[in-house]
Amino acid sequence: MDPRTAATTALAQVIRRGRSLASVLPQALQQVEARDSGLVQELCYGSARWYPQLDCILGRLLAKPLKAKDSDIRAVLISGLYQLIYTRIPDHAAISASVNVTRHIKKDWASRLVNGVLRRFQRERAALLEILESDPEYRLAHPAWMIEAIGSAWPQQAPAIFAANNDHPPLTLRINTRRTSPAQWQQHLADRGLSGRPTPFSATGITLDRAADVGELPGFDAGEVSVQDEAAQLAAPLLQLQPGQRVLDACCAPGGKTGHILESQPALGQLVAVDMDRGRLARVAHNLDRLQLSAQLICGDAAEPQQWWQGPAFERILLDAPCSATGVIRRHPDIKLLRGRTDIDAMAALQLQLLRALWPLLAPGGILVYATCSIMPAENTAVVGKFIAATADAREDKIDAPWGLAQPFGRQLLPQVGGHDGFYYARLKKLVYNDKQMG
Repeated sequence: MDPRTAATTALAQVIRRGRSLASVLPQALQQVEARDSGLVQELCYGSARWYPQLDCILGRLLAKPLKAKDSDIRAVLISGLYQLIYTRIPDHAAISASVNVTRHIKKDWASRLVNGVLRRFQRERAALLEILESDPEYRLAHPAWMIEAIGSAWPQQAPAIFAANNDHPPLTLRINTRRTSPAQWQQHLADRGLSGRPTPFSATGITLDRAADVGELPGFDAGEVSVQDEAAQLAAPLLQLQPGQRVLDACCAPGGKTGHILESQPALGQLVAVDMDRGRLARVAHNLDRLQLSAQLICGDAAEPQQWWQGPAFERILLDAPCSATGVIRRHPDIKLLRGRTDIDAMAALQLQLLRALWPLLAPGGILVYATCSIMPAENTAVVGKFIAATADAREDKIDAPWGLAQPFGRQLLPQVGGHDGFYYARLKKLVYNDKQMG
């Protein structure tokens, strides 16, 4: 299949059906030659990253709105505009190829429309972009509700957050200190003509100076190194793991933190990793196999632990809760299309439900680390605050760390250009009541 047709088909599913790029791209890539896979990914991720901006432009160029059933034509136009603005593809080639896509998807009637819209943009580009500069959605390349929410939550940091979200993410790695040291691995990296720098907050992290395929990374297949953002690498140390402990990793897929837990404390008594998505749980198994590590993997709903766990209690629980993923937009730019204002409240309700469901599984004196890759306070400090207020034996165990911003509960990391993702952590401790206190 033509790579632009494959990219358009995938992008249309995101626009109309609300499917993620992660779910539709694999099929699109199977339909093109290997040499074209990079172009397909570039068009999909680039178009999604700049979609709010490109859609503003498109709105000015169309004489009348497209029908919902023509989301594929919208995808052709968005992709065409992306090529004209953000790639080195010659304008004539971008326009001609976009017109050809309409024929490949058997919508010949749209050929003149696509050609006319893209050529009009060529002619009127400077004047059009000048007019749009006053539109926040165009200027910041975020949907209006998200601009408002981020601006309200983080008024001082908002410009930097928008910039980070629109930037390409760095490739950060976690060194398996059971096999090698960061310094040794960095030397192996240099031997291959690659370079990187230690992360400022994770003792096991190295960020590459330029992205590389995992096949180029020394020791990857042998489990010496894993791809994991620095912010996610902070989870395992927060658990304060000790030998012999029973640990639960809830909502564990795709398994990066699962592997880090086992690398951090090889003498654990037991690690149970739970996820309700069987396909994603298979990725956890694959990642652990590469690291030559093992855990008890359970396909189950963390909100219904009675269906898969009858005891004993865990001394440590990591709840990596489902969230809006607003802290990792640069890695998943389709979030700009897939999320809406009401999703935040829905996520917060689910997160509170998960906390309440898992708390009985924690042994007295045990620690639960609550984590999200969201930057929305409603999903983070507000959820933890509500839980503590309603749970007599729960108290916050303050995180004393040089990273992130202290919140009423927990600490918030915001996405950094060239640095870590946006992430939130809170650490909770279960109080121990003796008989006298209970009486």
